[in-house]
Amino acid sequence: MSAGAQPTGAGATSLSARWPRSRFALLHLSLQATFVVLCLFAINVSLPTPDRSHAVQEATVAGPNGAAPVRLPTTFPGPTPRLINLALSFTAPEKLTEEWSVMTPRFTNAAQILVNGVVVLDTRRKASNNRPDRNAADIAVIPAQLLRPGVNELGVRLHVWGPLSGFLDTLYVGPDSALRDAYDWRVLLFSTLPVVFSSWQVILAMVLGIMWFKRRQETAYGVLAAAMALGALHTFLIPPEQPSWLAGVRAAAIGSAPLESSLVLVFCMLFLGRRLTPLFTVLALAPGAIIVITGLAGGPEMVRLAFVWLGLPAIALSLGGVVWLTHAAALSRRDLISVLLASAATVLMTCLIRDVLTIVGALPDQRIFVTRMAYAAMMTMIGACLTWRFASALNEVDSFAGRLVTQVREAEDKLRASFAREEQRKHAAALASERTRLTRDLHDGLGGQLVSIVALAERNGAHGAQIGEAARSALRDLRLVIDAMDDIDGDLMLALGAWRERTAARLRPHDIRLDWRPLSPGGLPVHQELRPWHVIQLLRLLDEAVTNTVKHANASSITVSFGSFRDQGGAARGRIIIADDGHGFSGQATPQGRGLDNMRRRAARCGVAYSLDSEPDGVRITLDLPERFPETDNAA
Repeated sequence: MSAGAQPTGAGATSLSARWPRSRFALLHLSLQATFVVLCLFAINVSLPTPDRSHAVQEATVAGPNGAAPVRLPTTFPGPTPRLINLALSFTAPEKLTEEWSVMTPRFTNAAQILVNGVVVLDTRRKASNNRPDRNAADIAVIPAQLLRPGVNELGVRLHVWGPLSGFLDTLYVGPDSALRDAYDWRVLLFSTLPVVFSSWQVILAMVLGIMWFKRRQETAYGVLAAAMALGALHTFLIPPEQPSWLAGVRAAAIGSAPLESSLVLVFCMLFLGRRLTPLFTVLALAPGAIIVITGLAGGPEMVRLAFVWLGLPAIALSLGGVVWLTHAAALSRRDLISVLLASAATVLMTCLIRDVLTIVGALPDQRIFVTRMAYAAMMTMIGACLTWRFASALNEVDSFAGRLVTQVREAEDKLRASFAREEQRKHAAALASERTRLTRDLHDGLGGQLVSIVALAERNGAHGAQIGEAARSALRDLRLVIDAMDDIDGDLMLALGAWRERTAARLRPHDIRLDWRPLSPGGLPVHQELRPWHVIQLLRLLDEAVTNTVKHANASSITVSFGSFRDQGGAARGRIIIADDGHGFSGQATPQGRGLDNMRRRAARCGVAYSLDSEPDGVRITLDLPERFPETDNAA
C-alpha cells in the first residue's frame, strides 16, 4: 500500500456512509472547537508554585538614570545582548530549623542569584536550562553561614542574549521543604516529559526509517523519520557556550525547527495523496536549509537573527499548511484517521498561537512555551495513525493470502488429477521392487505365527485362549507390515504415530500406560533414503521390547521418548528410547535369549546403534538412528 493511497478497509473506519457531508462538517467543526477549549483550559491550569508567603516580588533595577522599581514577574524589553541587575530582599527568622533555598521558576535567558553578595545559583552551569523553549526552573540551597537574622539582600543578574526579551518570574525564598515539591513538579512537566516524548520520537523514527529502507517506494515514511530525528536532536542538544565551529553546528541543529516543520508538511502531502512538485518541495525546505547554513557559516548570533525573521514565519506557514491539509482530508474522506490527524493539528496550532502571543507581549506575565510538547503529541498521533494503517494493510494481506491459498489449493487439485496416472505408474514400480522383501517378511513373521495356531488347534480345547492370542499376534504382525509399506516420504514419525495407536490398544487390557515424550521440538529427522524394510525392522524391534515388558517386567507404564541430537561430527541424528518402570533383571546380568538376539540383529540390519540398560526400577533400550540408513541389510 503506497504512502499516498487513501486508507481503505477496516482500518480506515469510513464515516461517509453514516454521516452526510454537511452534517459531518458541522460535527467536525464542533469537535475541533471542543479540542481548542480543552487545550486552552489545560494550558491555563495553574502550575505548581510554593506558598505565596515565600514569594519575593518587589525589586529595583539598576539603570543609567538610577534604580527603578519593578514587580515580578516582569519582562525587560530592550536591546540584546545585555546584563540586567536587580536588587531584592527577604527576611530570615532569628533561628533556622532547616535548610533554606532560593527558587526561580522561569527566566530568560540565564540568571545568577546572589544572597548577601555571594552567588548561590548560576543557571549557566546547566546550559540546557538557558534555552527559552525549555521552561526550565532552578533551585539552590543557601549556605547557612550566608543567612543572617532579619533582612537579607537578594541580587539577580539576568543575562539576556536574545532573540527573546528578558524575563524573570517571581522568586521564592524559604525552607527547602516548602519549595522542593513545586520545583520537582516543574522538572517533571518541563524536563522529564519532553525527554520521554523525544525518546518515543527516536524509537518511531528508527522504525519508520527501517520501513522506508526496506520499502523505498514509501517516501512518506522516510520524510517523517527525518522530521522525527530532527525533533529528537533538537530536544537533546544544549545551546553553544563558546564561539567555535562546534558551536555553529549546535546552533544550526537547535535552529532546525523550520526544516523540521517543513518536513512534516511534505509528509502530510505524501501521506494524504496530494501532488508534490519539485518546486514546492524546494520552497518548503529552503528556509530551514538557509538557517542551518547560516549557523554553520555565521555562528549562534546569525542563527538567532535568521530564526526570528525567517524561521518563525516559515514554521507558521508550514504548520498552517498542515492544518489546512489535514482538515481538508478529514472533510473529504470522512474517516477516523484523517479526523485524528486534523485534531492533532488543531491542538498544535492552538499552542503555537498562544506561544506567539506570549512572544509579542500580549501575555506579558507568562513565558511558558507549549508548542514543542504539542508537536511531540502530534508526532505520537501520526505514529498511531501509521500503526493503524499498517495493521489494516496486514488485515488486507491476510485476506488476500486466504484467497490465494484457496486458488493454490484448487490448482494443486487440478495438477494432482493430471498427474494421477504418472504417480500410479511410479507407485506400481516401487511396489514391485519391494514385493520380494515383503514376501520374505510375511513368510518369516506371519507364517511362523500361523504354524503356531495350527499346532495349538490340534490340541484339546483348553488351549483356546492361546490360539486367540496367537491369532491376534499374527494380525498385529500383518498390520505392521502393511503400515510399513505406506509412503511416509522418509518421515519416521508417521510410522511411529500409527505404531503408537496399535500399541496403546494392545497395552490397555494389561493396565499398562503408554507415555509419549518428544525430546526435541522437531522430533526425529527426515531420512529420504528410508525404505519400508527399514521401517519393518524398527517397528518389530519396538514390538519385541513391548512384548518383553508385558511378559516379564510387571510394569505399570512404558515411556517412548524420541528426538534429535548432534553427533561429534555435527550431523543431526535421531534417537528413540523405550523404558518401563518394572523390576528389570533384579540385579542379574542381562539375559541372553532369542528375543534380545532378534532385537540386536534387526538393529544391526538397519545400521542402528542398540543398547540395553537394566536397573532395579526398569529396563531402558536406546536406539541411535544412523546418519543415513543402509541401502541393503549387509550391515547385519
